[in-house]
Parts: sequence; structure tokens; C-alpha cells
Amino acid sequence: MMHKYKISEAKNCLVDKHIAFIGDSRIRQLFYSFVKIINPQFKEEGNKHENIPFEDKTASVKVDFLWHPEVNGSMKQCIKVWTEDSIAKPHVIVAGAATWSIKIHNGSSEALSQYKMNITSIAPLLEKLAKTSDVYWVLQDPVYEDLLSENRKMITNEKIDAYNEAAVSILNSSTRNSKSNVKMFSVSKLIAQETIMESLDGLHLPESSRETTAMILMNVYCNKILKPVDGSCCQPRPPVTLIQKLAACFFTLSIIGYLIFYIIHRNAHRKNKPCTDLESGEEKKNIINTPVSSLEILLQSFCKLGLIMAYFYMCDRANLFMKENKFYTHSSFFIPIIYILVLGVFYNENTKETKVLNREQTDEWKGWMQLVILIYHISGASTFLPVYMHIRVLVAAYLFQTGYGHFSYFWIKGDFGIHRVCQVLFRLNFLVVVLCIVMDRPYQFYYFVPLVTVWFMVIYVTLALWPQIIQKKANGNCFWHFGLLLKLGFLLLFICFLAYSQGAFEKIFSLWPLSKCFELKGNVYEWWFRWRLDRYVVFHGMLFAFIYLALQKRQILSEGKGEPLFSNKISNFLLFISVVSFLTYSIWASSCKNKAECNELHPSVSVVQILAFILIRNIPGYARSVYSSFFAWFGKISLELFICQYHIWLAADTRGILVLIPGNPMLNIIVSTFIFVCVAHEISQITNDLAQIIIPKDNSSLLKRLACIAAFFCGLLILSSIQDKSKH
Repeated sequence: MMHKYKISEAKNCLVDKHIAFIGDSRIRQLFYSFVKIINPQFKEEGNKHENIPFEDKTASVKVDFLWHPEVNGSMKQCIKVWTEDSIAKPHVIVAGAATWSIKIHNGSSEALSQYKMNITSIAPLLEKLAKTSDVYWVLQDPVYEDLLSENRKMITNEKIDAYNEAAVSILNSSTRNSKSNVKMFSVSKLIAQETIMESLDGLHLPESSRETTAMILMNVYCNKILKPVDGSCCQPRPPVTLIQKLAACFFTLSIIGYLIFYIIHRNAHRKNKPCTDLESGEEKKNIINTPVSSLEILLQSFCKLGLIMAYFYMCDRANLFMKENKFYTHSSFFIPIIYILVLGVFYNENTKETKVLNREQTDEWKGWMQLVILIYHISGASTFLPVYMHIRVLVAAYLFQTGYGHFSYFWIKGDFGIHRVCQVLFRLNFLVVVLCIVMDRPYQFYYFVPLVTVWFMVIYVTLALWPQIIQKKANGNCFWHFGLLLKLGFLLLFICFLAYSQGAFEKIFSLWPLSKCFELKGNVYEWWFRWRLDRYVVFHGMLFAFIYLALQKRQILSEGKGEPLFSNKISNFLLFISVVSFLTYSIWASSCKNKAECNELHPSVSVVQILAFILIRNIPGYARSVYSSFFAWFGKISLELFICQYHIWLAADTRGILVLIPGNPMLNIIVSTFIFVCVAHEISQITNDLAQIIIPKDNSSLLKRLACIAAFFCGLLILSSIQDKSKH
């Protein structure tokens, strides 16, 4: 993956540095493109066959081009001067030449022999410099022979290959110490193989190609210094932290423990295996039928989780697999969207119930939204603003369901017990906490889970605080409905206060230990931005749930199979309004030109699209009676899919695409997607199994477990603080 360096980043990396380019006109091209990353206004002017200096005084960056078109005594003398102790050496040396030797000597074999001798004499000097500086030898680009002028016809690709082969064999064999080896820079050559046909003279690369080459050179040198997330090349593997080492030990012990448990259990099973009675010819029944113990489930779950986490680490931390940049095209986004929609339509079944937003329908809704979001991420569609705005609505719809679903549960069940809260928090956060430990990432990095977690707690606190108002109580006296609306009104005021008071918001979430959860890159701005972007949608979901359940209780709605939700006239009118609203919002989002302005309007208007979809999906009775089992299956593991994509489907923390099979993008996507979905499904099963064991229904046992979990997180926070201090 290549990071596109901005001017400020380039200067920050190259501050107080000296870079020297030595060679012919091709190296001069690379010099100009490199300098333009630092100063785009730098002009390509002056005598071509002489040295060209460049200096940026603001960053104390010095870049020189030294005209030495042949590998000869003149180039050797230039390099030899830098090997003397009293002379300041460049921090980066980029050298290369060959085409002039081919041209001047008419491609003779004697010239190639002389080239080999000269480069052999220069090689020890370059190796000596490579011990203290970064030295790159640029391999020669191929030419487009049909475009070459008459005086360059002798420069053939056959000759260039011979000169490259000579340079590689001599420079690579000059030392066996990789730490002080001259690096072969073959990128320009590879790019030229694809783009030299666009050259103006058949010899020099087109401008776009040399800009890419220069940017790669910047990546090669600067990535190990600035360590950009989306620049996966040339970076050392991040050091393993103490917390990661402890996690590795825990999972290793879990795997060993489960294997021992499995062997003991298998031997016991063999002893109790039914044997055949030779006289009667019948099998004797087992004397003992051993049930699966909680310890076995626990060890098995952590064993599987340990293997899965090892795969996560190998994919996105160990530099074992390559990563590639995303390149958005309309076809890469819309063709998969059409494909999954067709599949979703074919896999349809009847729902068990026909209520508004029944369980199958909400699973279906989560499923297709999650699949669309996944396609959006892997296709790099965030660069296309209309698609971005529609995806923002899908994220808002997830939060709307959070408000609707949890409000409905608490309102109907009246279950404000600690067991329910712990179950939900565990299911939401288990995978993310494990990934924070294994992948060494802050909690806020997986922004959606903190968002849903905080809003769940807001819903719980709003309804659990005195006076507790639930449906059973409100049915006896309508006064309680007004009490609940008053609560919701205070919640809305609180949301507005935090949304328009960034200082107060940051003070609240900058308090320790909240800051450890919500800070990203040393501040909580990212959390404030994410929270503010969808600040009203959970409130809208709660309000919708209240209105819907109130109407349902008064039997105003018709939710029978095949029946429209309201009378025909009202249903048709609401359907018409919904379709118009849906199309109006879609047109507005598609015509959006400024992301900042659209983001500002999004919190207030996204609910229009969400409500329109709900009404279109639920007013016709036949629409409520069927659902897509294809989408519903993915909906049941939507949270795991959203989180797992960060590391084992996408890569470099979602900035790129994981490459398991190089050279075959389609096969790579098929294989990585299959593994990704299987892993997400397995993690969902593991989370459910562990939730049943770790969060018991008995309150006394639960409080003891919570004390242990609190102690675990305290230890984690202490270790994290120690790590942060050691880094600084």
C-alpha cells in the first residue's frame, strides 16, 4: 500500500535531511518529481546537463541532482568524496545510469564490459555509504523502441536488460550483510513496463508514472519514520507489547488445557463405549452419559478464539500477507450491490409473526445494511460523496434499531435487572475488548461498538431512573404516558446540550478512566464527531417505539397476515408520502457537494429516510409476511461482520484490502470473504457460549463475576498506562 504524502508530511519526514540524486536524464526526472512533493511550484528549468540544487529553508531540506550520465571515473570520484570521514554524507543517495553508455558506444559489447568494471569499482564505495545512509540503485526502465529517435535506436530493451542484470549481480554479490546492502530500486522499471507506450520520446516515462515512482521512493524512506496507517510497505513489524504477550500466553494455555481435557474425555469415552454381547448379538448401553461441563465449553471457546486471534494477528500485524490500496469505480460498488439484492430476493420465507419490525424483519434489515456497508468499505466508495451520504443513513438505521429494540424490551418487560444489562454489554463488547488486547488498538478505534454501548446505557438509565415507567403501569393510567414523554423531552435537551457544547462533552469523556476508552490519538474529538453525527437517531428510535407500542395496545393497527397496517385510504396516503420522502432524500443525498454541510444536516434529516423505509416495508400486509432468510442470516452476525472486517477482510485498519492470493484479485476476494464470514459466524457462537457461562442469572454469583471483571480491567488499565509511559 502506498501512502500519498502531503507537503507537510514530506517536510516533517525530511527535516534536516540531505538527499542526492546521481545519474542521467531519467534520474533527473525522478529528482524533479520527488522535489515537487515537497514544493509543487518548483520549475523544471535550467541547463539539463548540469547539477541542479534545491533547498527548502523552512524544513532545512536539501535535495541535489548531480549530473553523471555514465558509470565512470567521474561518478566514482563524486561518491568517493562522501566516504571520507570529514565530509558530510547525504542521508539518501539515489543513483543509476546506463542509456548514455549504450548510446555513446553504439550498444557495443565492449561498453557493457567496461560498465561491469566501473560498477564493480564503485560497489565497495556504495556499500560503505550504505552503512550510514540509505543507498538506492535505480534499475533502468525499458524503452518503447518504435518511438525512439534515430540517434537512440541502439538503446534496445535487450541491451537495457543486460545492463540491469550486470548491476544486480555485481551490487548484490558485493556484500552478504543485508543491513549495509545497496537496495535495488526496480519500481520505476515495473511501472514503465505498463506505461512506456505513453512516453513522448520512447525513453522517458510520462509524468504520471514518474510521480508515482517518486511517491513510492518517499514511502520507502518515510514510512518507517512516520509510520502512516495506509502505507504498508517498508515498515517494521510493530513490537509486541506486554499485554499482547500475556494474551498469547493465556490463549496458549487455553489451547493446551483444552487438548488435555479432550484427551482425558476421549479416553473416558472409550472405556464407556458400548460393547456387543456375543450371545444375544445386542449392544450393551452406556453406563455413564457424561454431560458437557461449563469448564469444557469455556476451554473449547478460548481454544477456538485463540486460533482465530492468531489469524487476526497474522493478517494485519505480522507483515505476513500483502495489502493493497482501494481504487473506487462505480462498477466495483454497484455490481456487487445488485448481485446480493438478487440473492436476497430469491431466498425468501414466511415470517413467524406479522408485527411491525418483527424479529425476522429486523435481522433481514441488519443483514442487507451490513452487506452494503461491507461492499462500501472494500470498494473505497467513501470517496464518492452520494454513496457516502446513503451509507451514513444505514449507520443511523442501526442506531435507530438500537433505540427501538432496547426501548421496546424495557417498556414491555420492565426488566431493569443487572443480568440483562450485563448480557447486552458483554455481547456488544467482548470481541472488541479481545481485539484491543491482541491487535494493540484503542477501544475508540472500533467506533461503532462504543457508540452502541453508550446509547444502550443512555436508554437504560433514561427508563430505569425514578420514576420507572413501563407499559404495564402506563396502561392503568394515561398520566404515565405524559411522564415518559417528559423523560424523553429531558433526554432530547441533554443531547442538544452536549451536541452544541463541545467543551462540556470533551471534559466529561476526558476524565480518567473514560479517557482510556474514548480517546483516539490523544484526544476525544473523533468520539465527539462520531457521536454528534447520529445524535438524534436513537431518540427517534425510542420515540417511534413508544408511539408504535401505544397504537398497538389500543388496537389501532391491523397486523394480521396480509392486512394493510391502516385502513386502505390511510395506508395508500402514507405509502405515497413515504415513497416521495424516500426519493426526495435520495435525490438530496445524491446531489450533495460539500461533505461538511451534508454532515451537519444529516442528524436531523436521516430519520426521514429511515421512517420512509419502515412504512414502505410494513404498511402492505404481504410485505410484512415475508422476509429474506439470506439477509437475515447475515443480520444475526452483523456486529461480528462489522468488527472482523477491520483486520481479516480489509487490512491496515480498513485503509486497504488484505491479499491472501497475490495476482488474482477475484479469487483473493472469494477466499478472503469465505474465511471472513466463517470467522464472524464462529465468533458469534463463541460469544453466545461465553455469555451464558460468564454472566450467570444468579445475582450473588453475577456480582462476584463482575468484581473479577472489574479487577481484570483495572489490571488492564494499569498495564496500559505502564506501556504508554514506556513508549514516551
